[in-house]
This record gives sequence, structure tokens and C-alpha cells, in this order.
Amino acid sequence: MSKEIRIYVADLAAYNAGHLHGVWIDATLELEDIQAQVSAMLEASPVTDAEEYAIHDFEGFDGYRLGEYEGLESAHEVACFIEEHPEFGGALLAHFNDLEQARKAAEEDYCGCYSSLADYAQELTEETTGIPQHLAMYIDYRAMARDMEYSGDLFTLETGFEQVHLFWNR
Repeated sequence: MSKEIRIYVADLAAYNAGHLHGVWIDATLELEDIQAQVSAMLEASPVTDAEEYAIHDFEGFDGYRLGEYEGLESAHEVACFIEEHPEFGGALLAHFNDLEQARKAAEEDYCGCYSSLADYAQELTEETTGIPQHLAMYIDYRAMARDMEYSGDLFTLETGFEQVHLFWNR
């Protein structure tokens, strides 16, 4: 997980003329502030009348790949989503490749972070079922977890060692 979520906006007129001219911008700033930094960069262009730009690089999107012509508004919305959900936002966007589906999953279908899917299966079973003590050691939570995932009921995003984020698949 990166700390800063930023984009590199390049001046296309300068780029086409053989000059590297652009600016790194914090993508979580207000959209007007991002646009102001892009305008200032274009005004300082080594090429006269520069007006076109493109996102040539990005950092902190944690698995999600911005397109070169993504657009500032889209990049800003994606960055804000990742900032809002820093543990799994980029991975969830990469999974769906759609901001609205990722937002719905984060808000409605998120089950939490566990060290494994088997730990979630155990917690869910113990909270919803009375298990006699003499049978508890015979329950195979790994098999239950495997079945939950294979059936399509859940999907997981592993973001680090023993960091498995679980989502209901609706």
C-alpha cells in the first residue's frame, strides 16, 4: 500500500516536440485544484500554445491501472475511493475494473479482514450455530472456506501476509 496517491500529467505538445514536461499532482486534491495545477503546467510549457495533456504515470493506486486518457475527474474519483479504503481500495477496483461496482462491494458486501478464509468460516459458524464441544474439533473450516469460495458465495482479496479481505458475491 502506497502512501501518496498521485498522477503524472504530461504536456502533449512538449512531449511531441521531444521535451519532457509535466507535473506530479496529488490525485486526492479537489478537482479544481488538480485542474489549476495542470493549467499552470501547460502555461509553463516550452512549446507555445500547449493545451493538451495526458496522464503518463501514477503512484499509489495499489493494483488499479489508470489509462493514459483516463481523465482528471475519473482519476480523482478513483484516488478518493482508494484513499477512503486504503487497505483494499486499489485491489477491489482492479478486481471489478468499475468504480460503482467496487463502491457497492465496499459499502454493502464487505465482511472484514481475516488471516484466512478458514478463519472467517470458523467465526461465521461459531456465531450462527451452536456447536457441541465434543464435535468442535472435527469441523474442517478449511474445507468449508474452500466450498464458500468455489460456490461463488464469496470472493477474497489478499493484500498482504495474512490480510485476506472478504466480500459477499452478490
